[in-house]
Amino acid sequence: MKKQHTLNIFIFSILLVFAITDVVGQQATVTVNQDAKIPELLDLKKELEKDNKLGQGFTIQLYYGELSQANSVLRKYKANFAAWPASLEYETPNYKIWAGDFATRLEADRALLEIKEKFPAAFILKPSK
Repeated sequence: MKKQHTLNIFIFSILLVFAITDVVGQQATVTVNQDAKIPELLDLKKELEKDNKLGQGFTIQLYYGELSQANSVLRKYKANFAAWPASLEYETPNYKIWAGDFATRLEADRALLEIKEKFPAAFILKPSK
């Protein structure tokens, strides 16, 4: 009999807990006020990430030095490789030639194998644009 009484109290306690949670539960609404420019900025960030312009990728440096030689290296590169774009970068007081904009190190390594045939001093770097 005592066992039955304890079981009844236990079941009643569990039912009471579930009943109370339904009664105490709250409903609310949240209002978010945001600047109208935020969606524009998010779209711009997505576009830059897609084009790999946020400095997260890898590039190959072909040359570092004076302007005349940098222009010569750039012309030679463009004559031999059209698959990856190259750019002339300036870092006081020297110029650099960077080739490609690779999302992963593996892509950069594959390109470097081809580029090293014409530019043996080339190496991969991760620029901090």
